[in-house]
Amino acid sequence: MILDELPSGSEAFIDANAFVYHLSGQSPSCRRLMERVKAGDVEGVTGAHIVMEALHRLMAIEAERKGLITAGNPARKLRERPAVVRSLKDYERIVNLLYEIEVIVLPVEIQVIRRSREVRLRDGLLVHDSITVAMMEGAGLRAIATADRDFERVVGLEVYSP
Repeated sequence: MILDELPSGSEAFIDANAFVYHLSGQSPSCRRLMERVKAGDVEGVTGAHIVMEALHRLMAIEAERKGLITAGNPARKLRERPAVVRSLKDYERIVNLLYEIEVIVLPVEIQVIRRSREVRLRDGLLVHDSITVAMMEGAGLRAIATADRDFERVVGLEVYSP
């Protein structure tokens, strides 16, 4: 389904790519989703692991856009250049965004990690995505805003893509 088709009044888990696409200006539909969450039209929920992933990806995007590193293996390049890491700050906008639009951030608890194994066996997802699904199932969430097509193989999940 298309992200703009997410019904009013829905609760939706927001995946890292939706935050990244919004904050990097890559997706008008992700921007509209964040506006809808801020307005209270949609309740946004995410996980602590998603915030960490988005921070990491936004840091790399910022470093590349500013010409501080070249494309290809940004984590290694940033690890080798701590002065570059210290100079970056724009990537942290996601933290302010989460507060501003009042996204609920769920913790990654050991019970979620344990349940994620069942999700991997059932749906063949990788660890990070299986934690997301286990977290969603534990919170009773069915809708996810994501560009990750792997979630489409999870029976009963409603995937809304930009």
